[in-house]
Amino acid sequence: MADLNHIALFAKVVEAGSFSGAARALVMPKATVSRKIAQLEADLGARLLQRTTRRVTLTALGRAYYEDAAQGLASIERAKERIAASQAAPAGTLRVTAPVGLGAQKLMGWIAEFLQAHERIRIELKLTDDPVDLIGNGIDLAFRAGTLPDSSLITRRLGTSRLALVASPEYLSRHGRPRRIKDLKTHDCVAFGPSLDNEVWRLEGPRGWREVPVHARIAVDGSYAEVQAALAGLGIALLPLALIRHDLEAGRLEQVLHDYGIDGGTMNIVYPSNRHMPAALRAFLDFVVAKAGALPEQARMAAE
Repeated sequence: MADLNHIALFAKVVEAGSFSGAARALVMPKATVSRKIAQLEADLGARLLQRTTRRVTLTALGRAYYEDAAQGLASIERAKERIAASQAAPAGTLRVTAPVGLGAQKLMGWIAEFLQAHERIRIELKLTDDPVDLIGNGIDLAFRAGTLPDSSLITRRLGTSRLALVASPEYLSRHGRPRRIKDLKTHDCVAFGPSLDNEVWRLEGPRGWREVPVHARIAVDGSYAEVQAALAGLGIALLPLALIRHDLEAGRLEQVLHDYGIDGGTMNIVYPSNRHMPAALRAFLDFVVAKAGALPEQARMAAE
C-alpha cells in the first residue's frame, strides 16, 4: 500500500512543477523528494512522472492518479479542518441573508437562540427577496428558496413544503368560496412575480396536472408580501403551508380547493465553500441544519 505522506509529496511536486520547487516549499532536500517519489512509483508499479533536467511532467497514469489523489487529500484536509473548528471557540461576525418571509416567521427566533448559546458571535442579517451575490457582497451564508441555478456554491436542502390555495375569511365572505378548479377564473388572485400579465397556475389535483389562467389584482415579488396581500383580502394566493401554518391555525387564512396544490417547495442554505470554514460559520450551519431536521415535515421551512 502506498504511503499517504508519499502521495501528498507527489501532489506537491505536481503543483510545484518540479522536485526543487516542492523541496523548497516543504523545506527538505531535493534528493529526499526524488527518493520518496521513486518509492511511491515502486509501490504502485507504475511511472507517474517523466523527469527532465529542468522540469517534470505527468504520464497519462500519473495524471489520472493525481486527479484522484487530489480529491482524497482535499477530503482529508476538510476532515482536519472540521476537527480543528470544533475544538476552537466560535467567534466573530457572520453575514447572513434570507428571504423576508423566512426572517419574519422563523429565522429571527432561531438566531436569538443561537446567539444566546454563542456569546462571542455576532450576526449581520440582510432580509431581501432579491438574489444576492454572496462572493461580491462578502456573505457567509444565504437562505434561498426554490430551484437554484448551477454554481460553484455549496447547497444544502433544509426542507420542503406543499403549496396550497388560501384566502382570508373576509375575501371569502365577499366573493364566495371556489368549489371547482375552474372557479378560480372568476376570482381575484395574488400573483407571485413582477408582472400581472398572463398569470397561469399549474396545479396538481385528483386527475393530474391542470393549468388554470387566473385574474390577478396584485402582483408581489416576495413571499412575505404575498402572505400580507392574502391576509389583506386581496385575493386567493398559492402559498407554502409551512410559511402560513400559524395564520391557518389562527383562522386568519383559510385553505380552499384542498385537493389542489404543488409539492416540492424547497428552502436551501447556500455558502461559498467547505474549505477553511470559520468555526463561527460551522457552528451556525450545524445549528440551522439541526433545527430544520427537528421539525415535522409539514412544518419545515418553505419556499417562496
